[in-house]
This record gives sequence, C-alpha cells and structure tokens, in this order.
Amino acid sequence: MTIALVAERAGVSTATVSRALSGSRPVSAESRRRVDRAAQELGYSGNSIASALRRSRTDTVGMVVPSIANPFFTSLVESVEHALHQEGMQLLLCDSRQDPAIEGAHLKALAARQVDGIIISPCHGTRSRAAIEATMAATPLVQLDRHVAGTDTDWVGVDDHQAMRLVMEHLAERGVRSAAFISSTLTNSSTELRLSGFRTQADRLGVATRDAWILLGEYSMQWGRSAANDLLASGPRPDAIVCADDLIALGALRSCRENGVRVPDDIKVTGFDDIDFSSLFEPALTTIDQPRERIAAEAVRLLANAAETGGTAAHIALAPALRIRDST
Repeated sequence: MTIALVAERAGVSTATVSRALSGSRPVSAESRRRVDRAAQELGYSGNSIASALRRSRTDTVGMVVPSIANPFFTSLVESVEHALHQEGMQLLLCDSRQDPAIEGAHLKALAARQVDGIIISPCHGTRSRAAIEATMAATPLVQLDRHVAGTDTDWVGVDDHQAMRLVMEHLAERGVRSAAFISSTLTNSSTELRLSGFRTQADRLGVATRDAWILLGEYSMQWGRSAANDLLASGPRPDAIVCADDLIALGALRSCRENGVRVPDDIKVTGFDDIDFSSLFEPALTTIDQPRERIAAEAVRLLANAAETGGTAAHIALAPALRIRDST
C-alpha cells in the first residue's frame, strides 16, 4: 500500500496526504477527514523509519540498567517508560548485567540506532566512564540513580546522605546504640554514598559500629542472608542491621528468623528502595522510599533539554522518604 493509492482514493494530492498524516503542515478539516477515511479503508500505515529520517529524530530513547532482575530497577524502568509515553516516545531497554563491557556494547548499539537520547544507571563508578564519555559526545545522555564521577552529563537520583540520616535518626530514637551495615562492594556511587552516610550519621549520633560489622558483597537476598548469618554467629550482636537495599534486608530478615533472633525485639533491620515485597514480608520492612516517578520525570526532562541545548551538567538529588514498618 502506497501514499499514491491513498491520495487517489481520497481525491487529493500525495502532498496533501503527507501533510495530513504527518501533521507537518496544516490542511483543511475536510481534506484531513477524507485522507483519514481513505487510509483506514486501505489499511495504510506510514513508514515510521523513513519519517524519522526526514525529521532527524526517531522518537525513541535508550535506557541501560545494571540488572533488570532487581525489582528497584524494574520499577524505575516502568516509571521512565510512562514518562516517555506522555511525550509520545518509546523506550529501548538494555540490561548491562553488572558488566561494563556489556554496558559499553549496549551504548554503542543504541547510538548506532540513532536513538534521540540515552538514560543510563551505570554499573561501575570508574570502569563505565570511557563508554559513557564516548557516547555522550554523539548522543544526549542522562545518568540516573548512579553516576560516574568526572563525567560532564546531567544526573538525577535520590539524596543518599539524607536517606541515611533519616534511617539512623529513626534508629537512634528507637534506642539503637550499635549498628552493622550490609551492602554491595564499593563499585558504584550509590553504594559509596550510602556507606559514607551511614558512617557519618553513626558518628554524629553516637551509634557504635565496627569494621567487622561493615559487610560488602552484592545486592541480593542470598548475600543479605549469608552476611547476616556471619554477623549473628560471631561476637556481640549489634542493635540494628542497616542494609543498602531491600533485597539485602529481606535476606537479613530471613537469617534472623532461621537463627531464632526476633525482629524488632532482639535486633532491628532497615532496607533501602521500598520495593513491593518490602511491605509484604513478615515483619514488614522499614525502608527508604525513592521518588521513582519524580526521578523518571526529571530524567526525561533533562534529556529533552540536553537534546536542545547540549545539557547543563545538572546534578539533581531528590528528597527520600522513610517508610516505618514492623522491622524497627
């Protein structure tokens, strides 16, 4: 089916059909009605690729996340997709699987597809830099949640230091005088900032901690369970376990149950991200709620601005909220 056949059926020129279907220039209401009816009767649909080439845009945005299996990133992707949909754009999603080499290949492939921009949560704080810098030279790019220091791009995420302040002040108010911290290894900005925030607030509030109580592994329930098992089996037990994400915290809660440690009576446990499972677990998890919809909306806004002006290297840290539940 061609545009010429639509024009013949509608009794107008091919130029009129093109203007009516693309909306690039105004046409009369009667001409638009006739073109729409003819296109529907003939089952005509425009060539979106050819149209994109003519307009020098594809109305698509690429997104690269460290792990789509992590419920936080799943919900963040959903929020970004909804924000893009409101702007008439589509999302191409890539999972870097926590591997900078895979991440770099995804960035290169997205740029080759001529996406209008890329939103990325980099998987590594230093090893992601080369690929990000190479991509941002040719394609508008915004980092969200995590960021690579020294790269000149816009970033939006949560204020991790403020989040740790909310957690630690809440625990101190509940009588906590000692705390452990379970997290991933220090390979990204989120992990580094949360550990730094934990230590800063522990010192400020007089909450004791020890080097042996800082346990670094990965963002998973398995690691949370294993780390908490080691913590509970060795030496004096802290009053609280502060976890860098909810998956780790759910694993820690499982360990407490298996070891006969009552939560929150014997030990208090907190998470980070407020994934759906956190309120359904027993006991329900006290955690940090990230404003995912606002993060997504800001990322899309920053990306549009970067496409128009080249970006401003904005650094937007949004306020978190503490969701207090049974685990504390």
